[in-house]
Amino acid sequence: MRPLFPGMDPWLEDPDLWPDVHNSLIVSIRDAVAPKVRPRYFVGIESRSTILSGLDHDELYRPDVAIHTTDSTLSEREGSIAVLERVDAETFHVVIPMPLDEIEETFLTIQELPGRRLVTVVEILSPTNKKTKKAREEYLEKRQEHLAAGVNFVEIDLLRSGSPMPPEGPRHPSDYRILIFRPRTEQNAHLYGFSYRAEIPRIPIPLLPGDSEPTLELNRLLHELYDRAGYDLTIDYRHPPRPRLRKADQTWADAIIAQSLGTSPATPNGGTTP
Repeated sequence: MRPLFPGMDPWLEDPDLWPDVHNSLIVSIRDAVAPKVRPRYFVGIESRSTILSGLDHDELYRPDVAIHTTDSTLSEREGSIAVLERVDAETFHVVIPMPLDEIEETFLTIQELPGRRLVTVVEILSPTNKKTKKAREEYLEKRQEHLAAGVNFVEIDLLRSGSPMPPEGPRHPSDYRILIFRPRTEQNAHLYGFSYRAEIPRIPIPLLPGDSEPTLELNRLLHELYDRAGYDLTIDYRHPPRPRLRKADQTWADAIIAQSLGTSPATPNGGTTP
């Protein structure tokens, strides 16, 4: 099924669905960029692990505690009869650390061949980057390390939740953002802001100075992924997205959904009119 919306679909931001969208879109970007930059560059998918605690983000915390108890022993007595021996157990109290949640996140690197010097990093932000204090600090610290080393950086933010990454730039209304840094050639960052009412803009992927920069058609890639992955099968458009749309835009979205799916427009409480 073709996507319902002209650009980013807000229903894809659902925390339960977003990890699949994130990782699949990373692969799609790699497959689109790699043929355009070969044989000079290699585009690879890498990952990092982020450790979270329950204090960081309740939505991202998934406890998995296995408890093993033993209160008796089995021994052999005469006649080969197995009996349970009484074991005297004392009451005790210990403090056991809760297991931390480890989340693996993928990103792209573009490396110059043959030495595989890192030239560009492409990141798609996740709720972990934007909404947890420690992971956000670690992400920004790593980003600054890349920029200080002269590595180009492309940061794609398709999530409305959480605080935008710096620099914020002009305070124009913007649901989504893309930041492009070229530390080797300029001190300024390029900010692309757009809403779910518009197509995702085409952006250049920076390489080494003097090399032609390929254009990334992110809107087309996302729409192809939506159709290929069958996200429409798991999205329930009868309920509002998480996070919700602006009130002024909910009517607009309801009309698109009703026209595309052949249903009645939704009522304010998330149902549909009879």
